[in-house]
Amino acid sequence: MEIDTSAFTEEAYELLSELEASLLELEESPGDQDLIGRVFRAMHTIKGSGAMFGFDEVAEFTHEVETVFDMARNKTILVTKPLIDLTLAARDQIRAILDAAAGGEPADKENAQRIIQGLRALLPGAGGAPAAGAAPTSKKPPAQASEDEPHVYRIRIKPSPDIFANGTNPLLLLSELRDLGEECQVIAQYDKLPPLENLDPETCYTSWEVFLTTQKSENAIRDVFIFVDDQCELNIRLLDREEVLGTDVQKIGNILVQRGDIPEEVLEQALKPIGDRLVEAGAVSPSQVKAALAEQNAIKSKRDKKVQAESAASVRVPSEKLDGLVDLVGELVTVQARLNQTASNRQDHDLQLIAEEVERLTGELRDNTMSIRMLAIGTTFNKFKRLVRDLSTELGKKIELTTEGAETELDKTVIDQLNDPLVHIIRNSIDHGIETPDIRIKNGKNPEGLIHLSAIHSGASVLIRVEDDGKGLDPEFLTRKAIEKGQIPPDSQLTDKEAFQLIFGAGFSTAEKITNVSGRGVGMDVVRKSIDALRGSIDVTSVLGKGTIITLKLPLTLAIIEGLLVQVADELFVLPLAAVEECVELSRRDVANAHGRHVINVRDEIVPYIRIRDRFEIGGTPPDIEQIVISDVEGKRTGFVVDSVIGQHQTVIKSLGSNFEHSEEFSGATILGDGTVALILDLSKMVRYVEAEEDLSEPAAA
Repeated sequence: MEIDTSAFTEEAYELLSELEASLLELEESPGDQDLIGRVFRAMHTIKGSGAMFGFDEVAEFTHEVETVFDMARNKTILVTKPLIDLTLAARDQIRAILDAAAGGEPADKENAQRIIQGLRALLPGAGGAPAAGAAPTSKKPPAQASEDEPHVYRIRIKPSPDIFANGTNPLLLLSELRDLGEECQVIAQYDKLPPLENLDPETCYTSWEVFLTTQKSENAIRDVFIFVDDQCELNIRLLDREEVLGTDVQKIGNILVQRGDIPEEVLEQALKPIGDRLVEAGAVSPSQVKAALAEQNAIKSKRDKKVQAESAASVRVPSEKLDGLVDLVGELVTVQARLNQTASNRQDHDLQLIAEEVERLTGELRDNTMSIRMLAIGTTFNKFKRLVRDLSTELGKKIELTTEGAETELDKTVIDQLNDPLVHIIRNSIDHGIETPDIRIKNGKNPEGLIHLSAIHSGASVLIRVEDDGKGLDPEFLTRKAIEKGQIPPDSQLTDKEAFQLIFGAGFSTAEKITNVSGRGVGMDVVRKSIDALRGSIDVTSVLGKGTIITLKLPLTLAIIEGLLVQVADELFVLPLAAVEECVELSRRDVANAHGRHVINVRDEIVPYIRIRDRFEIGGTPPDIEQIVISDVEGKRTGFVVDSVIGQHQTVIKSLGSNFEHSEEFSGATILGDGTVALILDLSKMVRYVEAEEDLSEPAAA
């Protein structure tokens, strides 16, 4: 039977993420035994499950790290920074081995040997880390530690019938148990074995009872079963406790009950039910016994339901299946819109009732499907702790990363594409923003810099902020740099906000020299393009000498949005409703009062606007009174002139395809109820292109 290794690799990647987070916490609290235990268990699980699934290289390499942390767990050695550094490097090496097994680049075996040698050098007697509690200056040999008295454990192991399906071999677990003790007796239980004609070779019918004499603790025994703790019933009992040794030999019935071989009710029935005895003695009536039994059964039923609810496990589903489900829901939303349109056109009351019911069910299905794809952003935030740690060490800076709003949820697709932009922003903050400790002290700051990463819901969007307390941005310096590079005209007069946006220009960099971290002027340009691809926006605020805040505004999901359907001549367009603030009328008088400029006075505020008819060269004559949809685009109010506003529309976003990949002012299209295609406008890019064209036309006009 071919073993499916996807379950192991998926869990291994999760364990590696947890391992990295635990190590970073352990670096702050090196004496925390709970954290040391978490690191050890993660390594132990990866090693054991790796061996079961045929990842021998992972198992052998991980065993070296596990050995060191077993000593740390037993307080034989101390947790030090070199140990943390080597373990983080080992974590990266394990991931490289897994990536190589999945078809990636081969793992560097020489690097693995360097890590192993470094770990072995930390063991007592190797001249590395001192033993916990030892006096390093002592010349005398350490006293021989007295051995603990071995204990006898009874271990009952009942695997799940489908345990073989995950590639688990229970015999390997029994072999690992034998290695823990000096005496080990294994008794197999075959009472569940069916007749030969009914036997399924892929089902486990056997359970085991093990009597183990060992100096190890119960936790060490349980560690053997870490990877399969949800796939087998495990019962461990210490048999040689003082209170047990000092009592009289128990009756066979009590022993069977304590072992769980028979329930207590069976023993009572065999010995004569207590209720029957009480009735015979005249102490109670039969109805009273019946009521007591009913009460007992009710409590038992309630307890069983509670246990079942608490033990309900989540289901792992490949993201491809979720994507397929979202696509199907999108198609269903489109069909539902067609049904509504048909019911409205036919004026059929019964059909309209059916259409309304289908619309309600479709809406609930859409919301539930979207919620399945929503993930907390905290997992992404945790990845950056390692980035900040390594980069601050490389640059000789002291930086603390704090996070807020880790529970904020975003669509999985958005989170997946958000990692690279945040990496570039944080690297930029560390390299350009945060000063070195000596400069910070000179400026009256804490020598340790601070980067604060936060997320918060804002309507149909999520705001993600990266804030640092570094030197801030100098708008005049940025303007001079852009002029030197020929990216803006020499006589440009930019506002602070416009100057801050220069950092996102292609090839723009303020670094004096190119390093491994920055200087090539590509990082923040990548950020701009990535956020544009997510239909988001970027805002930068900064105070010179105080710090910088970069705010990303992102949609909750990329699959289905609420839109505002508008019309220009015979063409239909959709504007994202989350960006729309209000709609106002544009009359011929308003146009005349503007004297050729595309602006309108809205409650004493001058708002610029873009004519969609002119922008896309749509023919026809505009109506006497047009509509302006005023939207918030990158922090500025901008209007979009259309012939009419049709209303709110639930928009399923469809890709435009390769033929229209260069039409960047459209983020996609949607299909309306009557089959008509409406283009979805990318408002940020429209504004950006119009502003760029106006900047180019000004010198010519002068």
